[in-house]
Amino acid sequence: MASYLLAVDQGTTSTRSILFRPDLSVAAVGQQEFAQHFPTSGWVEHEPEDLWRTTVETIKAAIAKASARLEEVAAIGITNQRETTLIWERKTGKPIHKAIVWQDRRTADFCAGLKREGHESSFTAKTGLLLDPYFSGTKIAWLLDNVPDARRKAEAGELAFGTVDCFLLWRLTGGRVHATDATNASRTLLFDIHRGQWDDELCRLLRVPRSLLPEVRDSSGDFGATEASLFGRSIPIKGIAGDQQAATVGQACFTPGMLKSTYGTGCFALLNTGASPVASRNRLLTTIAYQLNGKRSYALEGAIFIAGAAVQWLRDGLKIIDSAQKTGTLAAQADDEQQVYLVPAFVGLGAPYWKPELRGALFGLTRATGPAELARAALEAVCYQTRDLLEAMQGDWGGKASTILRVDGGMVASDWTMQCLADILDAPVDRPQVLETTAVGAAYLAGLAQGLCPVPEEFAKGWKLERRFTPKMAAGLREQKYGGWKEAVRKLLS
Repeated sequence: MASYLLAVDQGTTSTRSILFRPDLSVAAVGQQEFAQHFPTSGWVEHEPEDLWRTTVETIKAAIAKASARLEEVAAIGITNQRETTLIWERKTGKPIHKAIVWQDRRTADFCAGLKREGHESSFTAKTGLLLDPYFSGTKIAWLLDNVPDARRKAEAGELAFGTVDCFLLWRLTGGRVHATDATNASRTLLFDIHRGQWDDELCRLLRVPRSLLPEVRDSSGDFGATEASLFGRSIPIKGIAGDQQAATVGQACFTPGMLKSTYGTGCFALLNTGASPVASRNRLLTTIAYQLNGKRSYALEGAIFIAGAAVQWLRDGLKIIDSAQKTGTLAAQADDEQQVYLVPAFVGLGAPYWKPELRGALFGLTRATGPAELARAALEAVCYQTRDLLEAMQGDWGGKASTILRVDGGMVASDWTMQCLADILDAPVDRPQVLETTAVGAAYLAGLAQGLCPVPEEFAKGWKLERRFTPKMAAGLREQKYGGWKEAVRKLLS
């Protein structure tokens, strides 16, 4: 009898494979970090073989740690860093270039040119997205135009494009399956989220041959099976979703109006809007939350490019902390008389500003500013940006959104940060018992397709709260601090 579900959570800085029991409690975890590559300012790349190697090795590690037999692994679910773009040769499976990461800004001029030509409204109407280097479509165009002979090969049908899920699926199935799910497809600038299919006009505008593109499937369903030679036996692959959508599923945000925010390398807030896509008036994204049994559910999304990455900067760049876990403790020691603001536009600003050309800045420095004040500024910046997103969502959704924010991701382990978030939002912040909600979502989607997990309504009843953080900050101080943030952003934008 199969006893486990395996989630592959391929993220921006590490790959984790988590083995879950049928009740979705964690049995074992395998994790490996991998290198980030920064060829020039604003460019971010990954070595594709690092993504593949760490996936295979962490799967083996998780199974070994649990002392599980391969026949006990019922199915695999994949969740992935979205928008990161790969193109590979169909014949050999060899990538033609390093993966261009979602944070990469190299196509900013291309996006600006398309805007000047008046095309952004067409992209937004069909895809729910804005013309920004964040998304996959312009990255595909850059690869075809800058890798020798790539465009000819693509037009001859010799190449395949995929986001990370698609690349891993191709490799895991020995090249038998070239597919993705609707959530990942919805992040490419090429997919009509209303009709649920690739769009010829958008492909033409970005000069992307249709032959490059994968088949789009439900988030929960049949994606083939692994090559038996990889792990000793073939394992079904039954679920795929982009990381933020998987976290939405893992947080059981199935009811319209529910919202969650994930704090990892970046921060991503999603508000479930149900069967109807909501067009944003506040420069948020309209995206697919999940697709089950051919039916799409939609979300409004706000994307912050730098959240946990700011803590990494404190650790690896400034070297004022030796571990990310110490940031909250250090921030608590900051001088309350100093109001230092970090606008972490290291790779531009995301929603609701969408300024890819901006770079980060610090405001309010004094001779007395030290590591504690910088740590507090980095954590507070995440809270201020979250408020920016939620205020925009409330405006778009007509005030019907939940006043409770469900949170997950590495940063939410910090009590100081979560209390700060509740204070700045003036709203309750709910931290679940299981923080691995992205992986839980991927495992659930696989288990649903395999018949091991209940329908969404029943699954939602099993969500468990670990702690609720309620606002404690005086209203006047809250608005003073948030006003200082808005002024810092205004100065950077001017």
